[in-house]
Amino acid sequence: MPITIHPMQAADWTAVAQIYADGIATGEATFETEVPNWDTWNAARLPHSRFVARSEAGEVVGWAALSAVSNRCVYAGVAEVSVYVSPTAWGHGIGKQLLQTLIDSAEATGFWTLQAGIFPENVASVTLHEKLGFRVVGRREKLGQQYGRWRDVLFLERRSKIVGAHEEATE
Repeated sequence: MPITIHPMQAADWTAVAQIYADGIATGEATFETEVPNWDTWNAARLPHSRFVARSEAGEVVGWAALSAVSNRCVYAGVAEVSVYVSPTAWGHGIGKQLLQTLIDSAEATGFWTLQAGIFPENVASVTLHEKLGFRVVGRREKLGQQYGRWRDVLFLERRSKIVGAHEEATE
């Protein structure tokens, strides 16, 4: 399925929200149980690294965005990734293209570490992240409950080889 990646616009929200709702419905993508409204979602994501994947017909079939992990200055270069693909578009490499675009954008804006929290049962997502340089750094056991069931979360991170590399080399 040929796609193009574009910066996300507010006008994409209806499609983005539906894809997010589809991810929530799987029970394997997030602890969230409902899609927030645009204002809440928008406030929680960094403005410079939000993308949508569009099919040849112009339909939004996936999205990716970064969220700050902390407002403390020491974490200014650390962000959490979110990548969601419409179930109708699974298996076509769209998640990989979105995540690579997100990585490139993060590095271009000075982020040195990207992190992700993924349910261990979401093997496709774990595999995708590992293919693009993320590594599992730990398992957070019984991190939270989802529909009355305790869930573990794998904690993955990707350290940029570009951002911060000069500082490490001179230490």
